[in-house]
Amino acid sequence: MLDIPSLVRVHVDALIAAQNDMGVCDAIAQNRPVGKPAAMSIPHLPKVAGIDPAVPPPAHTHAPLPSPATPPGAVLQDRLAGWVSDLTTLHELTERLARTTVLDKALDELLKAGAALVGARRGLVVLEPSDGLGPTVTNGLGLAHADLGHIETVPRSATAYGRILDGLPDADGGCDLMADPDGLDPRHREVAARLGYAASYALPLAAETGGRLGAAVWLYDESAEPVERQRHLAGLYIRYAAEHLARLIELERARTHVATVAEELLPSRLPRVARVQLAARHRTGPRGGGDWYDALPLPEGALGLAVGSVTGAGPSAVAAMGRLRASLRAYAVMEGEDPVAVLSDLELLLRLTEPARSATALFAYCEPARRKIVLAGAGHAPPLVVGDRRTEFVETSLSAPLGMLACWEAPSVELSPGPGETVLLYTDGLLHRTGEPMDRAFARLHAAAASVPKAVRDDPDAVLDHVLRTVLPDGLDEADSAEDVVMLAARFA
Repeated sequence: MLDIPSLVRVHVDALIAAQNDMGVCDAIAQNRPVGKPAAMSIPHLPKVAGIDPAVPPPAHTHAPLPSPATPPGAVLQDRLAGWVSDLTTLHELTERLARTTVLDKALDELLKAGAALVGARRGLVVLEPSDGLGPTVTNGLGLAHADLGHIETVPRSATAYGRILDGLPDADGGCDLMADPDGLDPRHREVAARLGYAASYALPLAAETGGRLGAAVWLYDESAEPVERQRHLAGLYIRYAAEHLARLIELERARTHVATVAEELLPSRLPRVARVQLAARHRTGPRGGGDWYDALPLPEGALGLAVGSVTGAGPSAVAAMGRLRASLRAYAVMEGEDPVAVLSDLELLLRLTEPARSATALFAYCEPARRKIVLAGAGHAPPLVVGDRRTEFVETSLSAPLGMLACWEAPSVELSPGPGETVLLYTDGLLHRTGEPMDRAFARLHAAAASVPKAVRDDPDAVLDHVLRTVLPDGLDEADSAEDVVMLAARFA
């Protein structure tokens, strides 16, 4: 990572010291008291970040030799003002990039900042780590998806960013497409004419630890090329951006691995049981959480339904969720007709094997042929019955989560869903993601279930989709959140 603050202080202190020395000499020559030069009454400089002493300063900081009439401190003052302007801009851009925590947003910010530094209007960045582990992403600035598709039809060897991605030497830099149009690849010339760009400037994205990550290219509407000062600042910014992207890539890979493990620990498919239709939805937070669901066929045509949530997040919570779900399946097979006994056994196991963790759970023993359900809950939200004649929460007894008391036990509840009614089980992550107090979140869930169109009430998948979109509108169900969402629906014939 580039160390900006220390280098800036070195540059500024050196210039101030040099200007003070010249101010002292000038004062002695003019026989006036030595004090702070008037030129140094500029505002206090902000701290900035991202400059590397190995990179030479911009060419514009080398001012021409002063004329005899130029005051002795004017050259240093101009030089200092140029440095301050460039470093302040770089500081603002790197800080904006550092605030991004999602890969796509970081790539968008990189494109905008790079365009401002090199004076371009459009561009694209291709993320393609050289280790082959992904993720592979292409983002555009001022380019529609169709435009990106046209650019991707150009042979990689015919573009600067393509040669960077292929690891060819000296592939980065400016390219004036109009300087030698006959030397262009025919497809490249065709795409450039279609999209209306005449020049490009490409830079590689490479981190010290992660190697080559990808390439960024900015497109000019007319024949143009960034000047040395612009290339210098863009190079500094890209070096910082590459390190930031390398960290986000590792984070994205970890999130993907955790999400994959969590999905593998959940049912790969729902069972088919006579006289009941099943559907489920699962949304995992970025760190991976401990919310889970299960549906398993039991002896004599019965069906076990379960939802639960383990405290915590990350790999440890996912692992605990897997162990708890597997244990509940075993207890359900042995004594599923008594949900209280199932949860009591689960509570004892949790207290003995994971004393620092608690969990909520709800287990329902269903007899579809009789449309009868016996359920018990431990600190879990009550199920919701959705039908043509009623939409209501099931009245369950108040009970503590598993692992919170020395001995858990709560009475079970019996429920008889009518023909065509759907029983909806869910975790409290659905309520927490609304961002509202729990009473208002429950009211929103009830209103969403009551508003399910009659035309789709025969389809539990459609019921879940409607409830999810209504309770969590505007993409909240897909947004990054610390809360997992689990929904399990069972419609009885």
